[in-house]
Amino acid sequence: MIHEIPSPCPPRGDPGNSFSPVPGRIQAVPSPGPPWGHSTDPSALSPPTPAPFPALFTETGRISRFFSPRAFPVTSRSPRHVTSRPRRVASPRRAAPGLSAAGRGGAKSGGTSGSGAGRRGNMSWIPFKIGQPKKQIVPKTVERDFEREYGKLQQLEDQTKKLQKDMKKSTDADLAMSKSAVKISSDLLSNPLCEQEPSFLEMVTAFDTAMKRMDSFNQEKVNQIQKTVIEPLKKFSSVFPSLNMAVKRREQTLQDYKRLQSKVEKYEEKERTGPVLAKLHQAREELRPVKEDFEAKNKQLLEEMPKFYSSRIDYFKPSFESLVRAQVVYYTEMHKIFGDLTAQIDRPGLSDEQRERENDAKLSELRALSIVADD
Repeated sequence: MIHEIPSPCPPRGDPGNSFSPVPGRIQAVPSPGPPWGHSTDPSALSPPTPAPFPALFTETGRISRFFSPRAFPVTSRSPRHVTSRPRRVASPRRAAPGLSAAGRGGAKSGGTSGSGAGRRGNMSWIPFKIGQPKKQIVPKTVERDFEREYGKLQQLEDQTKKLQKDMKKSTDADLAMSKSAVKISSDLLSNPLCEQEPSFLEMVTAFDTAMKRMDSFNQEKVNQIQKTVIEPLKKFSSVFPSLNMAVKRREQTLQDYKRLQSKVEKYEEKERTGPVLAKLHQAREELRPVKEDFEAKNKQLLEEMPKFYSSRIDYFKPSFESLVRAQVVYYTEMHKIFGDLTAQIDRPGLSDEQRERENDAKLSELRALSIVADD
């Protein structure tokens, strides 16, 4: 059996009536406001002190149901009977095309897409750069001159490295060529045929001597090129990392300059109150040394980069003069060596065409032999 529950304020229609609930139904729902047609005097509006809720037990001793004025849905202020059936939960609205439930949650549920706040949390287009000052710090002409000069130095660095690699490949190829020539002459000299034919042995011996002399001069030429060309190129290339670091420091200082300038502009746009003026003064004090540092670095680079680029000619000119001299000395000695070799093994009075005809005739005699005849 359900006991009667006192209402904190009388229902509309019968102020003095208290309801006697029927099992399973509530006959009247107390209204929190004053009944229509009654006095609105403050003393009349103050509800009586509610009595404590009695222990609600059924005859079997178990708790039947806990009633509270806020435990039931109130659809109107009329004293209509409502059931104790819980309110039907409205089904969620259908999501718009392309939007998920998480997107509708937006900022609350951490969604990354959707309408409202959820769509704002996934903005990929930012119309203004954060921390960029409105004032033009570096004039466009100065920035254009800086980029042009630095671009020329970057190209010079690439060309210097490429030239160094090509020179190294060239000297390695020269050494490989002379070593191969010496190997050929040594193999011919160790051939048993030379021991049986004294004239041929004399010819191969002269050839082996000429190849060894050529290898000796070639080694001197390579050493000269290594010392006067390749090493200076390597030293010149070692300067560029320092230059790139100086440009990098200048860029870092420029970013600090822009950040502090933006900070100053932000405080200048605010209302001139005491705290704002104090922060503005502090921001300007922070900006001053950074601005001076950037201007000094920028001026130094703009003055020294063209000088460095122009000095390449004076630096490389002696190296290439030494390269030409080393080649001239080497080929002059080769002319003498092979001239002497020609005098020792060549038969005077024969032209190249006559030697070619003799070789063809001897080859035809070899092919006429039965052991080499075609089947």
